[in-house]
Amino acid sequence: MKKVLLGTLIAVFAVVLAACGNSGSSTKESSGKGGVDPDGSLIIGVAGDPSVMNPNYASDRVTLTLQEALYAPLFWELDGKPALAKSLDVSDDSLVYTVKLKDGLKWHDGKDLTAKDVVFTVESTLDEKQNSSNRGKFVFDGKPLKVEAVDKTTVKFTLPTASPAFEETLNTFYPIPEHIFAGVDNIEKSDKNKKPVGSGPFQFVEYKSGEYVALKRFDDYFGGKPKLAKLTFRITKDQNAANLALQNGEINLKSIQPADRKKVEKASDVDIITYPENRLSYLAFNQNQEALKSKELRQALSYALDRKELIDAAYGSDEYAKPASSFLTENTKFFTKDVETYNTNLDKAKELVDKSGFDKSTKLSIYYLNNSKAQESIALYVQQEYKKIGVNLELKPTDPNALSNITLDRKNKDYSIAINGYIMGNDPDAYKTLFLSDSPYNYSNNHDKKLDELFNKGAVTVDDKAREAVYVDVQKNIADNAVIYPISYDNAVLALDKRFAGVKEAEPQPVSMFKDYSKLYLKK
Repeated sequence: MKKVLLGTLIAVFAVVLAACGNSGSSTKESSGKGGVDPDGSLIIGVAGDPSVMNPNYASDRVTLTLQEALYAPLFWELDGKPALAKSLDVSDDSLVYTVKLKDGLKWHDGKDLTAKDVVFTVESTLDEKQNSSNRGKFVFDGKPLKVEAVDKTTVKFTLPTASPAFEETLNTFYPIPEHIFAGVDNIEKSDKNKKPVGSGPFQFVEYKSGEYVALKRFDDYFGGKPKLAKLTFRITKDQNAANLALQNGEINLKSIQPADRKKVEKASDVDIITYPENRLSYLAFNQNQEALKSKELRQALSYALDRKELIDAAYGSDEYAKPASSFLTENTKFFTKDVETYNTNLDKAKELVDKSGFDKSTKLSIYYLNNSKAQESIALYVQQEYKKIGVNLELKPTDPNALSNITLDRKNKDYSIAINGYIMGNDPDAYKTLFLSDSPYNYSNNHDKKLDELFNKGAVTVDDKAREAVYVDVQKNIADNAVIYPISYDNAVLALDKRFAGVKEAEPQPVSMFKDYSKLYLKK
């Protein structure tokens, strides 16, 4: 057996703290000088309601942020270090992965968390009737892996064929409790998700739709007793109202839009935390619409835009984003810039519009979040540029939950273009959930057997050079066919009330803001 150190491809986050322009004072505050208030309560501002509070179905930013507080993974995705797990051993042929759990793990209701829970989570994910988008992570060359509980704390995964991507799967695996969900016919729709029982640092107290999700400290958390007594996620769809709440101390932590940074810093007593989020902002072209089935039209719509102008419109400067090329983000293994990027060419765009046979009397639509200034600016810019090539675009600002429902409907023909974004991790295999023909997250509704075959081949190709060649082909396929238009690789910007500390220990990370909320605390 060979012992594996996970996380060799983890991105390094440059955390910059700025308190009224003085990063030094902010760093000192984060060190926790003054002690810990054991009754501390942190209120986090989020932009919408969670979808399904269950790791087998979580996909949106709000739900994934909640997940980081409610549930615990086997290994931390940020650095690959063990969380619920104690160790990982991999057989010499890379077919058998043996995970040893820590002793004494507990669910929030006091029940033991064991190897059987891990097995149940995998088996329910593999059950096609349960409709989990994570299923593909456990299927290789059309064959599912086998999973068994060797004893109370040992789980053995046996793959049908070697897959380098499986370590990344373990890094993003969150067990759910067998004693809660055993026998449930439709876990995704179960009311049990409304009162989740997890194993993370905070346990569920109450959820009021449109208002808040309240959590309290879980004393038996494997990482030690959390320093905060309470954690509340306040749902505020209006970002101006959320920023005002931050200013008034009604919200203590939230992700802010770059355009709001100076205003927030001036009006609120906060530390600003910025770091690369390994996020791609992009336009998804909906091929359910007849016009957008044309590759020529999608290419025309791409040639009409300028990424630097888009970034300037959305963020005001390149401090918060850089022009994108590939659908993979730069931290991802086998990323290449050597793809078609559609540098601005209005003459070619007009030529391709004509070649596509597009009826210029029809209107296309662009859907975007109605609470995002950046997305509104992007939509206005795109509308303006498309007019230059004879394409009229109707703006459709939409509520976050409604937009999620619209774009997750694989038969939806309402939107022509959706402004979207994703953070997928460090291995390119994770991205297949966004592009496989039958994937529930195939927002472009692109159906390409060749692309499907390439993704599936990449998942089981062991030799690094051969695997790189596969994923270079994947990147070129998506670029050449203008499946999406990659806009930018974005940075995260957080605002945290200066009364709180523990940032370094909690570790800022993509999507969920922090890796381990148990380490944040209110200073005495």
